[in-house]
Amino acid sequence: MFFPRMPRLILALILLTSLPAACMPHKKLVVLSAATLLEEITRSSYKQSELRIIREGMPAYLLLLDGMVEAWPDNERLLIRAAQAHASYASAFIDDADSQYANALYRKAKEYALKSLEHRGFKNLRSKSFDDFKAGLWRLGKRDVAYLFWTASCWGNWIGLNTDSMAALAELPRVESMMRRVLELDAGFYYGGPHLFMGIWYASQPVVAGGDLNRAQTHFQKAIEFGQSKFLMTFIYYARYYARKAFDRDLFVSVLTKVLDTPADIQPELTLLNTVAHRKAKRMLDAVDDYF
Repeated sequence: MFFPRMPRLILALILLTSLPAACMPHKKLVVLSAATLLEEITRSSYKQSELRIIREGMPAYLLLLDGMVEAWPDNERLLIRAAQAHASYASAFIDDADSQYANALYRKAKEYALKSLEHRGFKNLRSKSFDDFKAGLWRLGKRDVAYLFWTASCWGNWIGLNTDSMAALAELPRVESMMRRVLELDAGFYYGGPHLFMGIWYASQPVVAGGDLNRAQTHFQKAIEFGQSKFLMTFIYYARYYARKAFDRDLFVSVLTKVLDTPADIQPELTLLNTVAHRKAKRMLDAVDDYF
């Protein structure tokens, strides 16, 4: 079995990336070699249906990414990969059980993602005026979509766990603007991810702040279309944010039932996330009387 051996290998790589600064060229060679290995690990993990294997192996993986970023802090591809990993682990395994730990993971993901965009030339994202921020977004193109999408996602997830902070909420318009730019550049990116984000956005905002359930439903349906009904997490968010807000119990149940009726491996590289969706759907259906 490959995964039980991974902590030893990862520990060895972490030690190598902690070489003294004078060994920087060698550090980068180690990081490049490790990055190739990580690609294989990542592809393999996406096809896993045993959640315990991933849940228990991920902390070592995250430590390795932290060490790689420490060794090569200006590599934007490494930064965005680390951001994705921390946010994905929080969303899939931690969010519902330990909000404090999830907050720490999302905070780190947000910082990694923001740094990745800065290294691509989008400087001072948080400190520049909002008008200058929006102007900067227009200078970004299709090659920046992945960085924009994951930065907005990580940033938004962190804000979602800090709604009691006015400072955090004040950053929300920047996140919205980033995802709207992604929507313009590539609406189908990551299984319709920009539409999914906007569906959640319109469903979760009060009407006075721009909330609109009709628009939310349109975006959710677009996300389902782009994902060809194979990315089951879209249905989880559709039920959680739209069906509950619309007080539509029948839709809530039918959407979550569809998740459970769809094989997790309907698309191999989505097996892991779809298995997580199955777990969430079961829990939400068990609690349906608490929601309605």
